[in-house]
Amino acid sequence: DMTEEQRRVYQASLLRLRPQVEGLLGGRNRIEVLAAITELRQICGHPSLVLEDYAASSGKLDLLLDILPGALEAGHRALIFSQFTRMLRILQRRLEAAGVECLYLDGETPPKRRMEMVDQFNGGAGQVFLISLKAGGSGLNLVGADTVIHFDPWWNPAAEDQATDRAHRMGQKNTVNVIRLITRGTIEEQVVKLGERKREMFDQM
Repeated sequence: DMTEEQRRVYQASLLRLRPQVEGLLGGRNRIEVLAAITELRQICGHPSLVLEDYAASSGKLDLLLDILPGALEAGHRALIFSQFTRMLRILQRRLEAAGVECLYLDGETPPKRRMEMVDQFNGGAGQVFLISLKAGGSGLNLVGADTVIHFDPWWNPAAEDQATDRAHRMGQKNTVNVIRLITRGTIEEQVVKLGERKREMFDQM
């Protein structure tokens, strides 16, 4: 569930964007529709991705900070994926402030550094590896993790599966648990439903 402050931001954006999206759909301006949808999805993660002066929290971040420390204390190590690099930076700041050792990788990370961090993580460095979904979709073998957290859902199930497979690779000796965080009563639920329909279509083909 969203926090009350977050819900107010989401509802205000929804009211502002709905007439715009409905009008654009008739004209098939997909770029502007996608921008509106992206704004709502960002608010689900953390409203500060949209409002620079937003100082409150988000329900999803609060939940992550509630469930992750216990898992880490039990010896688990996690990969956390998000499509939004600014969200990953927020997570990095909050986790490191809580004493969690993090590694960070996005599309700007040089290839050589990527492989160095993979070797470091698989060798035991860091408790959490924060990875942008686009940068982590392929080429990484991260069997040092046994928990995969998708912070925001995506409507392409293949992209999520590829990210999950970074931990579920040859050489993995532990059961890999996958957690998907979805904000209740928001556009994220529709994104998940769309992804499920796509997955059914892929399976049939």
